[in-house]
Amino acid sequence: MLAFSQVVKRYPQPGGSLSVLAGVDLSLARGEAVALLGESGSGKSTVLHLASGLDVPDAGRISVAGQSLAGLDARALAALRRGTVSLVFQQFHLIGTLNVLDNIRFQAALCGRLDAAFEARLIDRLGLREQLAKWPHQLSGGQQQRVAIARALLHRPLLVLADEPTGNLDERSSGAVMALLRDLVAEAGSALLMATHSRAMAALLDRRLWLRDGRLHDAPD
Repeated sequence: MLAFSQVVKRYPQPGGSLSVLAGVDLSLARGEAVALLGESGSGKSTVLHLASGLDVPDAGRISVAGQSLAGLDARALAALRRGTVSLVFQQFHLIGTLNVLDNIRFQAALCGRLDAAFEARLIDRLGLREQLAKWPHQLSGGQQQRVAIARALLHRPLLVLADEPTGNLDERSSGAVMALLRDLVAEAGSALLMATHSRAMAALLDRRLWLRDGRLHDAPD
């Protein structure tokens, strides 16, 4: 579902460049949930940005669902992010002028994949049934993150990329939301790559990788 082959990423710095990824290899299968661990600044977010086509590598190859990202123009990359790849961020990025239900439906409506039965299951599993007519500012942080998760999953993307998705929540809420995200990704038939600093959250997923010195290593249990 997602493959990195010897991916290199550098960022220009005064007097030279900073190497963030130094030949990363990664393979993620459909239905697999993988945690990407690492210190702050290690490049976890860079991996997600590259996987979604928001950034481009300096060397190496990246493919999503068997399609190489190299050479895709802005329109093709936007279509990829609209229908094939979903992103869940620490910041919820809800649309303040839309109520909860319309926020949930937003991405699925864009790509023509509204599914009433799956929508109902997501809403019930995420405990949002009583919140649908509310506006984002009327919700708690945990409720807003649940809306963001529902929006990201309703169109059943092939790949879900999550960047510290529970970073704004307390420990109890984080565990509950993370367990729901894992289960709902599996129900949607997607693959999940989650960047996190939390070993507790990482332990809920199938596999854990550690990003260190620009390369990926199996993380100890």
